[in-house]
Amino acid sequence: MLIGADSSLLTGKQAPMLEGNYTPAAALSKLLEDSGLEAVPGANGSYQLRRSPPSTPRPLPEVRVSATEGSVAYVARQSAAGTKTGAPLVETPQSVSVITADRIEAMGATNIKDVLAFTPGVEIAPYGTDSRYDWMVIRGFEAYAPGFYQDGLQLRNNGYWAIWQTENYGLERIEILRGPSSVLYGQNGPGGMVNLVSKQPLGEQRNEVQVQVGSDARKQLAGDFSGSVGEDGTALYRVVGLVRDAELPQGDMPDDRFYLAPSLTLKPSAQTSLTLLSHVLRSRAGTYVRSLPEQGTLVKTPAGTKLPTNTYISEPDFNHLDQDQWSVGYLLEHKPNDVVTLRQNVRYAHLDMDFGQVSLRDFVTVNSDPSDPVNYRQITRRVHASKEKTNLFTMDHQAQLEINGATVHHTLLAGFDYQNGRFDQTSYFSGTATDFDLYNPVYGGPVTIGPADMDLRTRLVQAGLYLQDQAKWGNWVATVGGRYDRATIDVDDHLADARSSQVDGQFSSRAGLVYLHPSGWAPYASYATSFIPSTTINPDTGDAFDPETGRQIEAGVRYQPANLKAIYSAAMFDLRRQKYVTYEPATGTPKQTGEIVVRGLELEAVVTPMAGLNLTVAYAYTPKADVTRSEDPAEVGKQASAVSKQRLSLWGDYRFSTGLKLGLGVRHVGPTNGNYETATTEIPGYTLLDAMLGYDIDHWSVALNASNLTDKEYIANCGYGSCYFGTQRKVVMTTTYRW
Repeated sequence: MLIGADSSLLTGKQAPMLEGNYTPAAALSKLLEDSGLEAVPGANGSYQLRRSPPSTPRPLPEVRVSATEGSVAYVARQSAAGTKTGAPLVETPQSVSVITADRIEAMGATNIKDVLAFTPGVEIAPYGTDSRYDWMVIRGFEAYAPGFYQDGLQLRNNGYWAIWQTENYGLERIEILRGPSSVLYGQNGPGGMVNLVSKQPLGEQRNEVQVQVGSDARKQLAGDFSGSVGEDGTALYRVVGLVRDAELPQGDMPDDRFYLAPSLTLKPSAQTSLTLLSHVLRSRAGTYVRSLPEQGTLVKTPAGTKLPTNTYISEPDFNHLDQDQWSVGYLLEHKPNDVVTLRQNVRYAHLDMDFGQVSLRDFVTVNSDPSDPVNYRQITRRVHASKEKTNLFTMDHQAQLEINGATVHHTLLAGFDYQNGRFDQTSYFSGTATDFDLYNPVYGGPVTIGPADMDLRTRLVQAGLYLQDQAKWGNWVATVGGRYDRATIDVDDHLADARSSQVDGQFSSRAGLVYLHPSGWAPYASYATSFIPSTTINPDTGDAFDPETGRQIEAGVRYQPANLKAIYSAAMFDLRRQKYVTYEPATGTPKQTGEIVVRGLELEAVVTPMAGLNLTVAYAYTPKADVTRSEDPAEVGKQASAVSKQRLSLWGDYRFSTGLKLGLGVRHVGPTNGNYETATTEIPGYTLLDAMLGYDIDHWSVALNASNLTDKEYIANCGYGSCYFGTQRKVVMTTTYRW
């Protein structure tokens, strides 16, 4: 068999060892797997090697393999989040983690926070247990604002209570890009971004029905059905859906959900693909937050007493978070030739939310004796309520070019993305609720809502132009990108009968260099920036302050062995949030002088060392996450968000040839001193255990998952006199039938 190739294409590449019987075509396909090359048949049985057509930022194919066959898909080698071109992870000069659907299922994760608990640099409980939202902090900075991404398009939040909800069962994988990401995505915080990749139609028939029962009266029925509409494979469908009847851990409040996500892929030609995506989500739930005063929890009260931590201090009959959301959109790709790939991703989404909650305020002071326990028995409570609507149109146009030079191969990406969002909000902060006895709880007292404190309509329009070049020569890959954004924010204040408008423009950039050693090691270094507009008014000019910015220097290494399903990574970074608004303590005057510096080391390994065994290890060491500049001197040197110096998580599961499967997870979070280090004393660290026991046979799969297996009670965080308790034990049994 004659094989021809340009020698420059083979420089630095190493093929895996091949054993067994293969046809020539199959052998070549196996040898060239993940090499970026493909073999094109020629005359007389010959083959010519050439570069593979560029990968597209589509979900990695779903892999469902029974335990008796030995493995599931944990190790992802590509990601769309880091470059938008689907480049291999080892060629991406920035930290990226990918959690596949199989990992989500094995861990029994019921929400996004459960999934990311085993990812380095991610704090999943900055406010403890919170049934409302997936609050999280990445590299010391909140990641929930301005919003997660789904299929590369932002689910922008309005900054208050109208937060887009997501459903784990509808996801193919989750991608986390750590560090600034504005060069590809526009305005974003400096810590990183989360991209949720939806399940999309498959080219083969795949069906499953799933039943879940578990803690908090959880009963859930779900289904996932995919296949071809006809026999020619030009039309594929997928329907994913679930219905859940459950309760929150306390208060007999509902936690019900309906979710449906139909999709359709049309392939009119080999060069064109159009995937239509949609979803409907309806949630009817109460609100559950485990927050109590610091005195009596983290420390004893001055009377020497401790508070009962399992007392629910809110009003179950008033608390509610009812949300209806839907979206329609498409992912269009056309490849007219081997050089050009055109993409257009579009989505329109609507959200309607009604929220109300009673929460704690302060102790009721009965007398002037601080040592009298009666002064720490009752608390006053506050009321929040809001009705909000969001209408959001987003699109991203991309043109990708593959240019082969004499010694350098360029992957050029040019793009234009656009957001147009309208946010309507009427919120109430001045309601009243009866005082509450922590030791003799009585519910059902009157709750009143005062007049509206906020009645706004906000219009956001953002447009961005970006250009990126991934240049590859020999063993080197350089990634350079630049972007310019223009954002307009118009606010109609219906209470004040006033209107304000601001326009911001900002340039973002990223540059990185990777060395691809033939052994599988890939050291890299990069620089990246971010920005987010400020809506605070500068008293000296009467206009909004300039956008705050972020910048990061990162150096790291990945290792991807050729003959093992594994990827290892290590990264050191210096990350800064700059030009954010702080306030003079005496006058309250805002100044754009704030800076926070976060430095750390992150390690991650996802590996299948042998058939049936899967391991995930994540470690983060963050020795510095401090305010370095502020108009308030008391803030300097303090942590704005509580970041533990050390975090470690391990998950492993083994699937026996008999069908039995076992899994065990350990999560350790070190101590902190709370937000802005306002805790009276150090908040202890904690270690939690998770476990899985299951069995696979024929088309059936049964798994019993438990998180916080020992039901450990722990304080996740504290700040300004309040402490937030972590999630209690959850147990879920899942039975799945696939055919």
